Amino acid sequence: MPLTMAPVGQASRIHKVGGNEECRRFLENLGFVAGTEVTVISAIGGNVIVNIKDSRVAINQDMARHIMVA
Repeated sequence: MPLTMAPVGQASRIHKVGGNEECRRFLENLGFVAGTEVTVISAIGGNVIVNIKDSRVAINQDMARHIMVA
C-alpha cells in the first residue's frame, strides 16, 4: 500500500520506491530506501510527516504515493 494509506503511529517497512529517476533519487537522499523502517507521525490532507532513520521528514502527497510500504 502507498505511504499515504499507512496508519498513523504504526511502524512499516518500505517495500519499493517508485516514480521517475529524479523522484527516486530525491527520496533516496531523504532516506527512503527499500527495507528501511518508517513510522507515520502525522497525516494531514495527504501530506505526511514520518519518522525515518531517527529523523522527521515531511513529504507531500505526490511523493508519498510513490513509496510502497508493507
